[in-house]
Amino acid sequence: MNDVRRSAPALEVRGLDVYYGHSHALQGVDLRLDSGVFSLVGRNGMGKTTLCKGIMGLLRPSAGTVRLRGNDITGLNPARIARLGVGYVPQGRRLWRSLSVDEHLRLAAGLRRGAWTVERVYETFPRLAERRNNGGGQLSGGEQQMLAISRALLTNPQLLIMDEPTEGLAPVIVAQVEEMLIRLSQDGDMAVLVIEQNIGVATAISSRVAIMVNGRINRIIDSARLAADRELQQRLLGVGQHAGDETDLGTGEVQEMPAARAAVSTTPKAAPVKVYVSNPVLPTRWSQPVPIAQIEAKARTLSASVSRLDEAARQGRERAAPITSGPPAVIVAGTLDTKGDELRFIRDLVASHGLRTRLVDVSTSGRHTSCDVSAQEIALNHPRGGPAVFGADRGASVTAMADAFGRWLRRQDNVAGIISAGGSGGTSLVAPGMRELPVGVPKLIISSVASGDVGAYVGPADIAMMYSVTDVQGLNSISRAVLSNGAHALAGMVMARERQSAVADSTRPQRPAIGITMFGVTTPAVQKLTAELRDDYECLVFHATGVGGRSMEKLVDSGMLAGVIDLTTTEVCDLLMGGVFPATEDRFGAIIRTRVPYVGSVGALDMVNFGAPETIPERYRGRKFHVHNPQVTLMRTTAAENAQMGRWIGERLNRMDGSVRFLLPEKGISALDAPGQPFFDREADEALFRSLEQTVRQTSSRRLIRVPHHINDNEFAAVVVGAIRPMLGRLPARRRQAR
Repeated sequence: MNDVRRSAPALEVRGLDVYYGHSHALQGVDLRLDSGVFSLVGRNGMGKTTLCKGIMGLLRPSAGTVRLRGNDITGLNPARIARLGVGYVPQGRRLWRSLSVDEHLRLAAGLRRGAWTVERVYETFPRLAERRNNGGGQLSGGEQQMLAISRALLTNPQLLIMDEPTEGLAPVIVAQVEEMLIRLSQDGDMAVLVIEQNIGVATAISSRVAIMVNGRINRIIDSARLAADRELQQRLLGVGQHAGDETDLGTGEVQEMPAARAAVSTTPKAAPVKVYVSNPVLPTRWSQPVPIAQIEAKARTLSASVSRLDEAARQGRERAAPITSGPPAVIVAGTLDTKGDELRFIRDLVASHGLRTRLVDVSTSGRHTSCDVSAQEIALNHPRGGPAVFGADRGASVTAMADAFGRWLRRQDNVAGIISAGGSGGTSLVAPGMRELPVGVPKLIISSVASGDVGAYVGPADIAMMYSVTDVQGLNSISRAVLSNGAHALAGMVMARERQSAVADSTRPQRPAIGITMFGVTTPAVQKLTAELRDDYECLVFHATGVGGRSMEKLVDSGMLAGVIDLTTTEVCDLLMGGVFPATEDRFGAIIRTRVPYVGSVGALDMVNFGAPETIPERYRGRKFHVHNPQVTLMRTTAAENAQMGRWIGERLNRMDGSVRFLLPEKGISALDAPGQPFFDREADEALFRSLEQTVRQTSSRRLIRVPHHINDNEFAAVVVGAIRPMLGRLPARRRQAR
């Protein structure tokens, strides 16, 4: 596409009029979308779906124009508009019951060439891959919506229109759709117009929101203001109670509440008040007058008892919300069906310090217990819900509940600290969830397994473990003493952290932190980088020994790093080739999840780490080795292995939707990979570079850059600094930095 076309708005609607018979549905709609994701909200019957159909050619406008990247598409038939690059996810999904998932996708693929393929859809929505042979009528609502979205993405549109994409979906699926829309907003290759009723989704995915009233765009407002102002939502969109229709307020700023009305709202109620709603059913411009008898029948009486009921309902809705908010609370989690007395003992001791607590049950027996968050509620966070958690296979149930608890815990934004007590089963239930919490949030497990190797439980997180001495089974003189120490220790950590945060907030500003990965053979490069950046940024260096990379990504997930310079990705070698310092399969996962600014490279991908020579696997006998010391032996990677690593890393780079620059140092990727050094091999390096270039889908925000220098050269360090500084200069406000 030429530059002129690229500079034109993705969508420009001017003066669009659409009629249904004599009803004027769209009345001179003006709308412009340059790029990214844009939300449009409004009550039912305001013309939102009509606008979608008018853009897609499903309804013929009587006046006005619709332009796609400068091309007039007004009045064209829908098939022609789709071929020009407009994708459409209709309200209600509109799937064929007789076609399988795979047949739906293959039918849509190939309309326009681009980055979206059937394979990428299956990678993005693993659930569709599992259900590829199921018919459209055999899918759940969430699966149907995934398929409808995927079908539109496979047309590789310039503009994607989505009409109510989260309608009727469970909160967990809504969150997945929301995350996908946020990822799309980071990629400049596709503009997305989202019609939504869910205010939380609409304001999360778009910086500004258009509000539609009676067939017109009434106003465009900042998402942050709309999301934070409940009164404004009620006045403009009818969210909550509808005591009147005040939506058509003109295009200026929202008017203040009339003084008389404000006075009424503050007047003490000496007696029950009967409230009449002139339209018991939310009206549209086609509504007929409501009979007096119906208005009288629908009138509500407000009293103290009704207010209490309303408050209970409100609290119930808050508990079901995707993200918990409110005062910070200490989570006391465990299997209440077997450790109820012990956990409540801990809860009471923590509460005695004046801290708010939440007692969470993660038992898998299915029995109901008295607590703040039940096991049944936690189980709903599993992708397959309660049936996956409360099954006959205890091992599978424990794994599923641990997954569900981790997902639930990630969605809480008010965790002041967390404590648990139990045996090996209880510890394995809560530890994965604790690892999801940000570094710095106090975490303590009192367990009978704490005197042994706890690496599998702690991982890269700052979890403290205390040995229970006796089994956590009943309260006695020993268990009371140990549990008391743990409860008081956790309470002390929480209170000290709160005081420290208050002091830090009121004193000096801290430098943003950058994570940098290093190995011995990339140390000169890292020293140059830290010397260049340390005046403006706090440089945290992580030794790339498997745990080092995981620790860095843990801080990324915790929202504690402003950016990452992943210079040394050597842990991938050990993961794929069986070395002793392997990454996990989630390497780069934190970058994908948080969209943190990322500059990466291929440092030390020329070597696999083994122990003493006699420990090297038999299949590698005869390879090129370098003995670093008696306990560490390095093996040079081959061209074929480098190509494999290039594909593995490239596939993960493709899932990064933030600002990404991945640098390829053409003259060597480690101190041992230089002329005259034992691992110098241009052919193997070139295989790595070619594999990355063939795998990575480059966009305006995701770039591979060849650099004609060695990784430890001053010039290469200058390129790294030049890449990261602009990214950090325009850091986006990431949502839910700490999950």
